[in-house]
Amino acid sequence: MMRAWWKLSVIQLKLFLREPEGVFFTVVFPLVLLITFGSIFGNEPVPEFGGRGTIDVSVPAYIGLVVAISGLMSIPVSAASDREKGVLRRLRSTPVRPHAVLAAWVGVFFIVTALGSLLLVLVGRLFYGLRFGGSLFNMVMAFTLSTLSLFALGFIIASVARSGRVATVIGMATYFPMVFLSGATFPWEMIPKKVQTVAMVLPLTHGVQLLKGLWFGEPWSAHLVNVAVLLGTLIGGVVISAALFRWE
Repeated sequence: MMRAWWKLSVIQLKLFLREPEGVFFTVVFPLVLLITFGSIFGNEPVPEFGGRGTIDVSVPAYIGLVVAISGLMSIPVSAASDREKGVLRRLRSTPVRPHAVLAAWVGVFFIVTALGSLLLVLVGRLFYGLRFGGSLFNMVMAFTLSTLSLFALGFIIASVARSGRVATVIGMATYFPMVFLSGATFPWEMIPKKVQTVAMVLPLTHGVQLLKGLWFGEPWSAHLVNVAVLLGTLIGGVVISAALFRWE
């Protein structure tokens, strides 16, 4: 099992690295946003952000952006393209168990997402004096929950998309409203109240709020609704994708 998972993971990682678009949007694009806004606004504390700087509030939000890119774009396109090319059908005919294939997908994209997020933190810390007031353990747990929840949504898209092109269209239609309304790109404090109310139905909104809250040192008890929504998304996504996912 572990040997098969490792080989599949290496193959999946190589396939991902051969797609420059995926690498750019997962690793480079969030860094470009960070450097752009950091160069314009710096990271001096401002009242609008509760005495925090622009980079302080942007980095945990941009982590949500990286999570959304992997979950709503990379996973659906990769899975649907493999199905379209007959890769999944051939894998299913081998002794490799289906859950090993799924575990390889999740493992590789989880690692890629974590590396993209870590780069944001390192650049923010080295160049803009990024402040962190939370617990590393809590942040890892929040990151894991948020990532797996968005991955579960991605597998639903992969389950209903007939091809990589269709998965791209559905993924983009899901991705862009989420990242623009959730606070993952524009600071939540700058989004109009009416729009915030609508955005609360989006799982990514709760992921960003959980990441930002725990980054600033807030307790889990202040984010029970966020946790509940993310857990519900994770469980619902797993159940629905398990029922709908096709190997050919």
